[in-house]
Amino acid sequence: MVDQAESRSPSLVRASATMAVATATSRVSGLLAKVLLVAVLGLGVVNDSYTVANTLPTVVNELLLGGVLTSVAVPLLVRAQQRGPEQGTEYARWLITMGGVLLVAATTAAVAAAPLLTELYLGPDTRANAALTTAFAYLLLPGIVCYGLSALLQAILNVRGVFGTPAWAPVVNNLVVITTVVVYALVPGAISTHPVRMGEPKLLVLGIGTALGITAQAVIMVVSLRRSGFRYRWRWGWDRRLSEFGGLAGWVVLYTLVSQAGMVVITRVTSQGTPGSVATFNYAWLLSQVPYGVLGVSLLTALMPRISKAAAAEDTPAFVADLELGTRMSSVLLMPVSALLVVAGGPLAVAFFSLGASDVAAADRLGVALAAAAAGVVPFAITMLQLRAFYAMHDARTPTWINVVMVAVRSGLCYLVLATADPRDLVVGVTAAMSASFVVGAVLGHVWLRRRLGRLRTRSTLAGIGRSVLATAFGCACSTAVVAAARSASGPLGTTADAWLALVVHTVVVLGVSVATLALLRAPELAPAVERLARLVRR
Repeated sequence: MVDQAESRSPSLVRASATMAVATATSRVSGLLAKVLLVAVLGLGVVNDSYTVANTLPTVVNELLLGGVLTSVAVPLLVRAQQRGPEQGTEYARWLITMGGVLLVAATTAAVAAAPLLTELYLGPDTRANAALTTAFAYLLLPGIVCYGLSALLQAILNVRGVFGTPAWAPVVNNLVVITTVVVYALVPGAISTHPVRMGEPKLLVLGIGTALGITAQAVIMVVSLRRSGFRYRWRWGWDRRLSEFGGLAGWVVLYTLVSQAGMVVITRVTSQGTPGSVATFNYAWLLSQVPYGVLGVSLLTALMPRISKAAAAEDTPAFVADLELGTRMSSVLLMPVSALLVVAGGPLAVAFFSLGASDVAAADRLGVALAAAAAGVVPFAITMLQLRAFYAMHDARTPTWINVVMVAVRSGLCYLVLATADPRDLVVGVTAAMSASFVVGAVLGHVWLRRRLGRLRTRSTLAGIGRSVLATAFGCACSTAVVAAARSASGPLGTTADAWLALVVHTVVVLGVSVATLALLRAPELAPAVERLARLVRR
């Protein structure tokens, strides 16, 4: 008998593929924006200050609304939609109204408290520039409204079956940021760090331009929602689903508070390393998330409505089947790319991030941190899938406790690194601690789901993960040998040329050998993708 989840996987692949193209474009344009930022700003104090300030709007948004929307709103919107189109529309209107009011209030308070937020994240022992971080924060914190609105509208669009626009909207944001960096480079002068002057043209260009990017992203979401037929009206007052929403939201807000407490620890510890360590951690983490953003998020976004519907219908076999399929496909899709980043992190960083104001030593440190972050990509993807599964079952308490354990492990490891590591290696140790915490989270999530649901097809899941590990390990071994042979044949090369040689060879060999090995092992997770590719070739 054909597995129910497997039989539905071609539609899942189609939905994922549509988003993957847009998300890949978004990640490539985002990478270009980061490369330009490093080339212009370098990996030093200015980039540290900009990075921390640029993180603050997302932090406040996640604390107040973003985490609730992305983790809880989709299951609740699905349930409302199942009661009828009018029910779903009215609930969406209420979410927009109440969420918008909360975002405006939060933005006002955050801008007023910008110096306190900077002090909280940097701490007293930081080597970053607190005054410059605060100056950037004043310009970037108004983006809280747009971040929250984007997350809310994405949830509504996804439930209405619109996946393309939310995936393409970040591309516009990245293009605005790229334009901003180019204008920044053309504007004469430099950003003063002692003293910090709020009215400096370069500071204003970088801060306001970055804020305009997220504004453009939100505007595109608004236009798309209107084109889908949705008409917004103010929806005030008490909603009978408010208590249901509030009960879930309380646990998710607690989850987010715990996560941000962990990020405070990471930022404070990392900022005690060499100048540029905060930016290095941020770039390493963002680069490691590229494969998850292109493949994992697309899969998760397409899978969540199905998981939510199965949970709402109390169809445990379908729920478990989709969860197991998502876990195996996450492993097969992400393992080769994360392995590539592990073996080619150094060459990739030197090839792209040793330009302009940066240097080879800083880029090399970024590469090592990237390798440490990439090792946690697959556990991270599995953990995110498990947490969404709990939310679909209307359980926000268990993910919070899992997160408490992860953050406790992560924070303990960070302070251990701070006590034992050289300041130059601090960022690598912190990144490794981040990856290790997701391994703990994936194991805990599986144990908790098994206690809740019973059998989880653990043997099949482990077999799929095992095939992925075997195939990628073989691909990495072959790639290492080929790179050594290529270097021997080419003779001495310059640093950048050698990095590009290694990067190209690693990319071709790791991905090619890994996928070929999975095909030889007859990995069933490849079947839907191979079938779709064959149809495209025939056309």
